[in-house]
Amino acid sequence: MAAGVLSFPLTSFAADGSLDPHAYRAYLAGQLAAAPGALFPACGTGEFFSLDEDEYRTVVTIAVQEAAGRVPVVAGVGYGWARAVRFARIAEEAGADALLVLPHYLVAAPQDGLVRQLAEIAARTPLPLIAYQRDQVAFTADALRRVAAIPGVIGLKDGHSDLDRLQRLTLAAPQGFLFFNGAATAEIQARAYATVGVPAYSSAVHAFAPEIADAFFRALRDGDGKSVDLLLRAFYVPLVELRDRVPGYAVSLVKAAARLRGRPVGPVRAPLTDPSDSDLAGLRTLLATGLDLVGAAL
Repeated sequence: MAAGVLSFPLTSFAADGSLDPHAYRAYLAGQLAAAPGALFPACGTGEFFSLDEDEYRTVVTIAVQEAAGRVPVVAGVGYGWARAVRFARIAEEAGADALLVLPHYLVAAPQDGLVRQLAEIAARTPLPLIAYQRDQVAFTADALRRVAAIPGVIGLKDGHSDLDRLQRLTLAAPQGFLFFNGAATAEIQARAYATVGVPAYSSAVHAFAPEIADAFFRALRDGDGKSVDLLLRAFYVPLVELRDRVPGYAVSLVKAAARLRGRPVGPVRAPLTDPSDSDLAGLRTLLATGLDLVGAAL
């Protein structure tokens, strides 16, 4: 998966908020044309929290069909372990290759509970699991050793960006255990993550501008610090500043950018809200700047 940007596709909704399978299929075709390292449907960027089980089945099934074995398909599952297992079974039936276990719902939990959550899911699905730590989920090194010993758990996606903790986790994990940079707008911290042994990362930008995401990935891989710095200064940092203005913009701003490029993704579902007109204008300008830097057009 470290061979390319990890794609976390948006989920296409119609104007009335219903799932739009045909638009989603067309959108996925564009994502896959950019040759990502893997496809992660129905995760945070894909508004997993707003999908019912039938919609989830459709989303994962279409992703598997469109990927057609070219890249791994890692479907999101979440809530408590009992509901996560229901989604896991649907993903298995749909042909997914693995599961990303999103942070559990609402409550804080001790380390023993975090480990057991994964153990309960792993015991009920043959699919490999990648744990996702962010918000109320944060593993200690000791807990991660126990997590890595659970049959079927193959990796950890980190969204905390605590490099001290992350370095301890990478040192505690067995050889071959996978780690992913899952920070919001992961490119901002991609160099820092790589220094502690975590080069693979997800990219929300890939969901609307794979040209920019791929250009950054290549520059980082090739040690082209000048290009990395230029993209960070002119595009990624201003994007983060815009994203941080309103709660939920980590998804709704991404979806708005995709619509600006004519991608058939539709609106976000409540409780998310689409960007204001002024923020949308700023996004359009920023997107045009980023695309121009990599020789692409809006």
